Amino acid sequence: MNPAPSGDLRTLNDDAWVVIPLFNEAQVIGDVIRGLTPIFSNVVCIDDGSRDGSGRIAEAAGARLVTHPINLGQGAALQTGFEYALERGARFVVTFDADGQHRVEDAATMLERARTENLAIVFGSRFLDDRTKPGLLKKIVLKTAVWVTNLTTRTRLTDAHNGLRVIRDDALARIKLRQDRMAHGTEIVVQLGRTGLPYAEQPVEVIYSDYSKAKGQSLLNSVNILIDLIIR
Repeated sequence: MNPAPSGDLRTLNDDAWVVIPLFNEAQVIGDVIRGLTPIFSNVVCIDDGSRDGSGRIAEAAGARLVTHPINLGQGAALQTGFEYALERGARFVVTFDADGQHRVEDAATMLERARTENLAIVFGSRFLDDRTKPGLLKKIVLKTAVWVTNLTTRTRLTDAHNGLRVIRDDALARIKLRQDRMAHGTEIVVQLGRTGLPYAEQPVEVIYSDYSKAKGQSLLNSVNILIDLIIR
């Protein structure tokens, strides 16, 4: 591989921070970080009370590390990451999952689109092309969650609970996440919608490996998203 393009991308993206909530992902987090660092010079993992050494592995692979002494939930980890990035002058934040389900290429394309089209938010959507294969039942549950979310927000999305997003600093400064479990996914959409800032969706691929399914991308997890939406 020619290293020059990667170096150029890192320089281009030095105003962006990749924020990764991290909880017990020792098996894969090193590879996730090593996949990001050729393109993104700033990667921070929020180790949310991991007990398997995930934080040390992430740091050794090249990420900055912020540690929650106890598990506070993914929403709290994201909020900590947002504040960390803003304090360091981030123009953009890319939210990225720790379990290997997101593609670095999609993140880079979304960031480029935010720049070129002057967008404050770019949401990743697994339903805008046919690369992602979630299975029929999971697709039905996720589509139902989208419908419920769109009823209660100022956005019109095709995939409301995709963890891959690009958020500009003016939108980021107005996010204050307080929900735990999966409800934070709707909370962030609500808060971003209220900004009135320009947004778009970008086709992305979500990779459903045996590992990511075991870590929370199962059908049961999708049902939990829907339950959180109904009872919140």
